[in-house]
Amino acid sequence: MKTSRRCLHARSALGFTVIELLLVVTIIGIVASIAVPGLLRARGSAAEASAIGSLRVIHGAQINYATSCASGYFAPSIETLATGTTYQGNKGQGNGQGKKIEVDSGFIGPEFTSDTTDRLPYRILFSAGAKATDGKASCNGVAAGETVGSFFVGADIISATTGNVARYFGINQTGTVYESSKRIAAFYSGTPPSPARPLR
Repeated sequence: MKTSRRCLHARSALGFTVIELLLVVTIIGIVASIAVPGLLRARGSAAEASAIGSLRVIHGAQINYATSCASGYFAPSIETLATGTTYQGNKGQGNGQGKKIEVDSGFIGPEFTSDTTDRLPYRILFSAGAKATDGKASCNGVAAGETVGSFFVGADIISATTGNVARYFGINQTGTVYESSKRIAAFYSGTPPSPARPLR
């Protein structure tokens, strides 16, 4: 009998009891229940900031295109913004051979190549307004009358599983970013319909 008591005491000194293990699991569960919602909120905020940043990048590229390439008008598509500027001759200098040489990589970065770009949980959608019939040919190959006088870019939620994402965003040529609890329909002048409002 003495031998079995010593054996039992030795085992409990080397390991954990069931109550100790349950206590540790409970503490981990409490910490996780406090931390996970905060983590999801942070992921949602990061996704929203990324979507807003994408809208501003496209708007900035359009302003650059309008002022330096298209006589004040905008590109009719993201593909146009991604097309590099072409010049006659040797990079625009001297009397060239009559061939076009691409000298840059375009007005927007390589992450944007089409009018629809997914940046989970958002989908960035570009849409062009009416064509500028009096527009001149642009420096990167858009024919006269094919540039546009306005544009809209929206950020629509396509996957709400990434954090707490509940806002939709939109921007047009004016540069004001709008937020809404519902999808913002494309608008090219004035303000979007309620409940959209300027981002604060």
